Amino acid sequence: MTVHFIGAGPGAADLITVRGRDLIAACPVCLYAGSIVSPDLLQYCPPEARIVDTAPMSLDEIEGEYLAATAMGQDVARLHSGDLSVWSAVAEQTRRLDRLGISWTMTPGVPAVAAAASALRQELTIPGVAQSLVLTRVSGRASAMPPNETLGNFGATGATLAIHLAIHALGQVVAELSPLYGADCPCVVAVRVSFADERIIRGTLGDIEQRMAADPAERTALILVGRGLASRDFQESALYSAGYQRRYRGRPLHLIGEPGPEAGA
Repeated sequence: MTVHFIGAGPGAADLITVRGRDLIAACPVCLYAGSIVSPDLLQYCPPEARIVDTAPMSLDEIEGEYLAATAMGQDVARLHSGDLSVWSAVAEQTRRLDRLGISWTMTPGVPAVAAAASALRQELTIPGVAQSLVLTRVSGRASAMPPNETLGNFGATGATLAIHLAIHALGQVVAELSPLYGADCPCVVAVRVSFADERIIRGTLGDIEQRMAADPAERTALILVGRGLASRDFQESALYSAGYQRRYRGRPLHLIGEPGPEAGA
């Protein structure tokens, strides 16, 4: 018996890896957080699967589901929104599974920041403007931020910030970052990206609160801040320039179906 932790992606049922989809289809038990994971993903479950919404459950109760599945010899698909590598609460579950001697795996998912960038139709790292992307959050009820991991410290670098789980603290975000980035710095709020009711609210640190007041969001929103979000006249990188010295020194490429340089030799 194995518990398969699966990154369920940002929302849309087709934004999940093939491996993740196939694991869901192979597991007779599926645990998912119904408050943030799209129920559309449950279409991949086997017809007779036991499906459990863990949103109202404690960690002890979730552990009980793992133990029950172990007793039945049934693999579990455990769905978490976005990608498992950040803010997924997987670490506390796997620690318990290790203590219980239950095997487990991890399958990555499409992170919310990647889905937001796609919705914005832009790259988040812009040559000469922003080459670093910081994923962070603010302190909340579930866990506090370490003392040195502050918006001010990250903002001092000038990097593009992707601030998760913070829509309730938009005022704090604006207050702490405006002195560092300037009131005219682009700020975007991506709400429920990839869901049918996805919304993208573009503004600046100076007016984003006003814009959000007219179209509020309570959760499932990502705040992006940085100059690169509006850069259009940046200098192109040298990556594709004609004079760029590439390390690859293979044979010249040719079109499929066309004879290569060795033809007729």
